[in-house]
Amino acid sequence: MADDRPNLTPTLLFWALGIQLILGGLLVWQASTGFALFGGGDDTATQTAPPARSAPAGATAAAVPRPKVDRFDADAAMAWARRQVALGPRPAGSAAQRAAADFLVTALPGGHFVDIGNGLRNIEGSLPGRGRPILLIAHYDTTPVEGYVGANNSAAGVGAVIELARALKRDQKRTDRPIRFLLTDGEEAPTYPVAGDFYEQGLRGSKAAAQTIDAGDVIVLDFIAQKNLRVEREAGSDPVLWKKLRRAARQVGVGSVFPDVDRSEIQDDHTPFARAGMRAIDLIDFDYPCWQKTCDTMDQLSTRSLDAAGEAVLQLTRTLRRAG
Repeated sequence: MADDRPNLTPTLLFWALGIQLILGGLLVWQASTGFALFGGGDDTATQTAPPARSAPAGATAAAVPRPKVDRFDADAAMAWARRQVALGPRPAGSAAQRAAADFLVTALPGGHFVDIGNGLRNIEGSLPGRGRPILLIAHYDTTPVEGYVGANNSAAGVGAVIELARALKRDQKRTDRPIRFLLTDGEEAPTYPVAGDFYEQGLRGSKAAAQTIDAGDVIVLDFIAQKNLRVEREAGSDPVLWKKLRRAARQVGVGSVFPDVDRSEIQDDHTPFARAGMRAIDLIDFDYPCWQKTCDTMDQLSTRSLDAAGEAVLQLTRTLRRAG
């Protein structure tokens, strides 16, 4: 019987294999670029971020160390973040943000609202003491981007401030410096991309607070919960206070999270206080892939990162409050 099947010569097989390899390589390249040829990706941000860190070829991110102390409740801080994110997007003045404010105000010692105009409200709390206060800040509004829930920017920072307040209240002494807690409204500009200068449009809560609060030390917690956390000093952060933060981080075993590296200035909630002459620093790891993107969700966060940042700031604050 005659065989009617086509005769697949070695040359034909060679060309077929070559075409498959080319197509496979194209697919891998497109996946690595977010399928750019097909309009894919989730980049809703057009604002320019500071230059990202560079790493040697083949380098892998170092693991975030576990603190050698256990005074900051990172699980509880993460639960506060989760509770905020569950409300969905929370741009300044929205109903969802108001719902978040209702439970956040009761979570701080002496929590109360401060009207800053245009329907916006800061949330303030405090622990008593003597001398100029230490001020801990996070913002509780989200970027006005559809579907953006702001897990790292900055629900986790809000959770950290609440749990820092609880930890600091437990070992409070009469001779300690007072501590004030501030959750700012309107940190993000009312439009995104920002229509104009960010300092003019955003930072509404901190600009208002800097006119009424005279703090000795200001500590802002912003992007502090992403995986593989590394927080470098941005140029607007006071170098003396940052040095104290790095020493505190080493004391609790997380020194590698705060490398001795400087980078370009970032305008954030510390900026109005720094411009008013107060010593202020900003904890923000700007090498965050989901900055101003809808992928800024809870699955991008790490409890270990949040714990490292929380323990370092707690150690710093405990040291500052007893320094007189």
